[in-house]
Amino acid sequence: MAKPVPSNPLISIVIPAFNQEKYLEKTVGSALASKYQSKEILIINDGSIDSSEIIAKKLAESHPEIRLINQVNSGVSRARNNGISHAKGKYILPLDGDDLISDNYISEAIKILENQSQVKVVYCEGVKFDENGQKTWNLKPFSRNALARDNMIFVAGVYRKSDWEACGGYSEDMKMGREDWEFWIKMLKNGGEVVKLPFIGFFYRMTPGSKRKKTGTNQKKRERIAYLNAKHRDFFERELNGPLRFQRTWSKPYNTLLKWVGKL
Repeated sequence: MAKPVPSNPLISIVIPAFNQEKYLEKTVGSALASKYQSKEILIINDGSIDSSEIIAKKLAESHPEIRLINQVNSGVSRARNNGISHAKGKYILPLDGDDLISDNYISEAIKILENQSQVKVVYCEGVKFDENGQKTWNLKPFSRNALARDNMIFVAGVYRKSDWEACGGYSEDMKMGREDWEFWIKMLKNGGEVVKLPFIGFFYRMTPGSKRKKTGTNQKKRERIAYLNAKHRDFFERELNGPLRFQRTWSKPYNTLLKWVGKL
């Protein structure tokens, strides 16, 4: 059992928002409802052309812990980096502008991070939901070998700002989706433990125009795999005995076979 948090370190909840007028208030409301009191909320308006900025301004006027940062539309990675660079917290929670968290997620995550210095990331069980209801999100157990083949940590993991700085932040040139996966690879490939809390604390909203759907095409997958192989060749060589393949599950046995026959 984790010991009580000895202090109340500040956590910065960083919320990028691009045209999130429909959901932004609910997302910010879930952050405000957190039982953990030592928090700030940074809303990064990523050049929205709807009423997201107006909503964010009203929220900031009503809640002193909220700050609004406006930027020209530059994508979610730059928005997260921009927000984190302005963050005052020891800890960071990236939260997309249409997702939700439970009221106990932050406090339980910080208990782990404050008491276990070897842990770099804490996340929890999650669900996917839309207007028709919700369904269980079967997140795989973490290991570096599993991370080489797929991402099991959703974007809203809690981590130290110092680790964001050390790994260079989110890659702003990664435009083909799953930039959070590449970020976790950067942060964790050379060490650090990960803890998944045993309760549902994250709610991922599925929308018709969600980025996950837009970046799920075979072409985007090929672009993503090529990018990851170019940037993290050492990691995939160590974990998969060669590059990540389009059929990701078969990467290691295929690479091993190619090496055995002298073709890799």
